[in-house]
Amino acid sequence: MRAEGHIPGVLYGHGMAPISVTVERRDLRLALSGPAGVNTVLTLDVDGASYPAVVKELQRHPVKRTVSHIDFLQVSMNEAITVQVPVRLEGEAKAVLAEGMMVDPAVDTLEVECTPATMPNEVVIDITNMQPGDVIRLADVTLPKGSTALGDPDMAVVTVLQTGAGASASADEGEGDEAGEGDSASE
Repeated sequence: MRAEGHIPGVLYGHGMAPISVTVERRDLRLALSGPAGVNTVLTLDVDGASYPAVVKELQRHPVKRTVSHIDFLQVSMNEAITVQVPVRLEGEAKAVLAEGMMVDPAVDTLEVECTPATMPNEVVIDITNMQPGDVIRLADVTLPKGSTALGDPDMAVVTVLQTGAGASASADEGEGDEAGEGDSASE
């Protein structure tokens, strides 16, 4: 079945008995290629009935990375679900770059509770005004209306890190100070 371009899967949720399904690899790739990616709300037609669903889990071949099995979760458009939403950084923190540091995303996705109708495609974080030593925490992230971030509000989402070049410059300055102190002591 997989060799012919079919992917086996299962549809479950909302108290229904799980239903075995098969999807065409090409159709799945097209359906998930939009801006929402795997968070796209799909309509699955199974035996004459339509089910709104989202991808709950994709199992991939360990070497080829092709999808070998897929789990779909039936959803109600008015009930909250929990999804992983990608984080995208926007802007350039010039003050941080000038100090020889870099902005580091501590996470690449956030766990968000929302309805399928209000599910964001991505969480955009503007880093333009970040300064050396700044940390953007989960509580600081603005989400679209109808979405709530799950997790520790103090969790670091974006941090400022010192780069190797900045670290070696600091180390060189420290060595110079020690050498100066040594010269004074020997006099």
